[in-house]
Amino acid sequence: MHDYTEVVRSRAVYANMKDPRFLKYYYKFQTVEKMVGKEVYGSSPPDIFVGRFGYPNVNIGPMVPPELGDTTIMGSPEMWVGKSIEDIVKFRSNLVRGMYRTKVSNADNGKVEEMVAELALADRCSTVQEVLKHKPVLKMSFDENSQPYGPSATMESMSIENSRANPQVESAYFDTAMTATNAIVELYQKGVLVSKIQKSLSAGVLGVGKNRKFVPTRWSITAVDDTLGKHKLRAVKSYEPIDSIRVYRTVALDNRWLVIMIPGSWEYELVEAWYPNTTWNESKRNIDIFSSYEGFSGRKTYAEIGGCYYAARLASAELLDKVRRQAKVVILREAHSGYIMPVGVWNVREHVRQALKGEPIILESMGQLFDLVKSVMDIEIPTWIQNSALLKTYLKQKRLV
Repeated sequence: MHDYTEVVRSRAVYANMKDPRFLKYYYKFQTVEKMVGKEVYGSSPPDIFVGRFGYPNVNIGPMVPPELGDTTIMGSPEMWVGKSIEDIVKFRSNLVRGMYRTKVSNADNGKVEEMVAELALADRCSTVQEVLKHKPVLKMSFDENSQPYGPSATMESMSIENSRANPQVESAYFDTAMTATNAIVELYQKGVLVSKIQKSLSAGVLGVGKNRKFVPTRWSITAVDDTLGKHKLRAVKSYEPIDSIRVYRTVALDNRWLVIMIPGSWEYELVEAWYPNTTWNESKRNIDIFSSYEGFSGRKTYAEIGGCYYAARLASAELLDKVRRQAKVVILREAHSGYIMPVGVWNVREHVRQALKGEPIILESMGQLFDLVKSVMDIEIPTWIQNSALLKTYLKQKRLV
């Protein structure tokens, strides 16, 4: 067994390592070193985490760094665009996750349960004390659907100071007759951040009173992206199609993105290519390619790619609704070797959003599009087409015209 304590003590070792295990342990170890005994006292961003293992009996709890001050960035993915993986892991690993076992149906029943809800409602950093049963465990976790977090431990109790509720979320909380779907859409329309809505749903503070439950963090992230995407698409599908091929691009965290919009009725596809030695592809040679697709009427099954599919769809629908047009949307993603660990679905949503803030490249033909793809991406055009249901069908239809 590796002695990670000794490894992370050495900055010289850390400076040369690219293994995500060491990167996480390095910062998690630093967090544990800041603790005094079994207590964590600090400013929560605010942030919470609800686990999914053992559902409907799950672990809930606050995410608290052992430091005071403005920690907002630690819990706000919308602020992470432009940050490096090291930056993200560094401030996320500061958050100690307290775990308290409860039933998901106990969202309005219990002292700890109520304080977790209070923290989810909070509009600013709140001072939280976690009393743990033991020193936090330096446990590894890889999850493309939720953000990284720091060490964790079973929690005996917690307390909150200086908590002030977000007025929009608080209003939805007191409206016990409003469905969760309507609450999600209403909060979004009022300008509440997607990440804040996701935490609120997770904490069981949205929806019809008798139906409120804790929702595992991983599930709440996708549920909000899916709900808002469908809401936007109801309007998008009524607009006229765009009149030319539009392409948006960006590069971040050693991920390359191309968002391609083609004239026609709404269709959508996300195609991801994971290079060797990235988290979801441990192969030394082969590139793994995954895709998920939907036609005009949507899809009835959960996307093969997972939460990233819904995050990218929301970002695309936002842009189309803004310009009052519809289109066939194909998003190509190459995750290269520098993407040493997944950092959460926010990576997809916020970087597609970032790409779509730029001016599009306007093209007149599929030939020009393929020339552009070839100049930006490493994967060959035939491979993209082979793995894309939308591109394959569109090209076939063009040939038949």
